Amino acid sequence: MLLSILSWLVAGLLLLAVLGIASLVLATLLIAAKAERLVPPVGKFIELDGNRIHYVDQGEGLPIVFLHGLGAQLHHFRHTLFGRLGAGYRLIALDRPGAGYSVRASGATGRLPEQGEIVRRFIEALRLEKPLVVGHSLGGAIALTLAVEHPEAISGIALLAPLTHMEAGGREKFGSLYIPSRLWRWIMSYTVAIPTSLRYARPTMEFIFAPQVLPGDYMVGGGGWLGLRPAHFYAMSSDVVAIERDLGRIEKRYGEIAMPAGILFGDADRVTTFHTQGAPMRSRIDGLDFELVEGMGHMPQFVAPERIVAFIKRVANRAFAARTSPRPHDNFTEPSG
Repeated sequence: MLLSILSWLVAGLLLLAVLGIASLVLATLLIAAKAERLVPPVGKFIELDGNRIHYVDQGEGLPIVFLHGLGAQLHHFRHTLFGRLGAGYRLIALDRPGAGYSVRASGATGRLPEQGEIVRRFIEALRLEKPLVVGHSLGGAIALTLAVEHPEAISGIALLAPLTHMEAGGREKFGSLYIPSRLWRWIMSYTVAIPTSLRYARPTMEFIFAPQVLPGDYMVGGGGWLGLRPAHFYAMSSDVVAIERDLGRIEKRYGEIAMPAGILFGDADRVTTFHTQGAPMRSRIDGLDFELVEGMGHMPQFVAPERIVAFIKRVANRAFAARTSPRPHDNFTEPSG
């Protein structure tokens, strides 16, 4: 009798567990479907070594390639900067492999040299003549990787709040995104991660934008909804795990960078903090154009787009100097803090 009761109890608990997991999977799929309905693909696709890259390509002229940060996608530039840079530029923003609507190749690791090589192949496939590369946050680390490992492919780098150095407590800083096991990462992506991310989406984004205010149209216009999909979470976690394997080696080579380079950093950035990620770069690259903005947080392209456009044009004038003389409307007077 006791064994029978225990058997029924175990069976009941297993059924509840299965139902719980099934409800999480269903919730994940429903959230992902809503995200794709609200923010559909807006660009073209290209296949590169098993990676399916989604990108937007706008305008004609000097080429500028934009690389977004962790958990982001191409709308971080398309929505904020593309309509402000004016004529004379060809602007290309891509969803990095695994992010947005880009699909990472089977077996890909997300390591920095791997991502840098994919961007190099992308530049080659689109026949871009040595573009300027603009990188934000983790995209800055990938731009720096390009600059040290494939300097022949690009003309210069313009970095916004870039990740540049390994720092103590890095794993803890990324919290639940640091999942070394691929299997466990996949399980989390399709069960707990997305419903939990949706619940905490607003306070998370408010922290990232602080001390500036989260834009009201960020989730749709800025593409925020696209981060609420299992494949996107899996790619984010892969990127986080990959960072510590390569960034320490890449940062030792910054002194090799000879191309025009610029960095814009906010002194109130709470994500890539200035004292660990920004200040050390001042002495690492000869001729570095370094702009520190008082009171600025981690998302300058959203909260000060005109200033970012001026910064990008300033670096572009140096990067493309051999091809064309700077146009009068590109002249820049550095603003005060």
